[in-house]
Amino acid sequence: MAGHSKWANIKHKKAATDARRGKIFTRLIKEITVSSRLGGSDSGLNPRLRLAIDKAYEQNMPKDNVERAIKRGAGELEGVNYEEVRYEGYGIAGAALIVDCMTDNRVRTVADVRHAFTKYGGSLGTDGSVAFLFKHCGQLIFAPGTNEDKVMEAALEAGADDVITHEDGSVEVITTPHDFIAVKETLEKAKLKPELAEVTMKPSNETILNGDDAVRMQKLLDALESLDDVQDVYTNAVLN
Repeated sequence: MAGHSKWANIKHKKAATDARRGKIFTRLIKEITVSSRLGGSDSGLNPRLRLAIDKAYEQNMPKDNVERAIKRGAGELEGVNYEEVRYEGYGIAGAALIVDCMTDNRVRTVADVRHAFTKYGGSLGTDGSVAFLFKHCGQLIFAPGTNEDKVMEAALEAGADDVITHEDGSVEVITTPHDFIAVKETLEKAKLKPELAEVTMKPSNETILNGDDAVRMQKLLDALESLDDVQDVYTNAVLN
């Protein structure tokens, strides 16, 4: 259950999320609305909605905002009708990228995404061109120094798929998307709070980028993240 160091990349991801906090409410409201529309407005029966609501409260979103978004998704209030769109492509040195969007205008969104890829040295691919390199799963990452045995015992008992200890001492728990919330709650009850907890697209292999390539890749990632219609960007690039 060993793996190489990834704590620096996790810290960078957290920093990037914090940096775009101004847009995070908009993205969470979209996610709550779409989750409610697709899976129903009862968060007890809709794990995706439950996760979106939890994230919203972690960001201190007012309860009224959350409830309005749920009602809009359920059709109880009028509002913009967002649809989910996924784009796949290649970054620097062929690193794989998945860009998940929510939009009310596909033409605008694909133009914006294609422009970002082209401007910063990437290329937009076709559907399925890189998705096979990623696994849809729940991921919880604990800081170096966390009690590995305690995490492993609680996680596996709760139904986690795997527990990985990295060379830097960080501990990673992998779950199915369906089991993510149950495993997260079990770990938190055991006083084990992850630094990062999300349902994600986890790469099955990684492309290591150094020096100028890493800088160029970061510019591409930042450009994609900054687009209003983009919800999440996943990559198999590891930037050194």
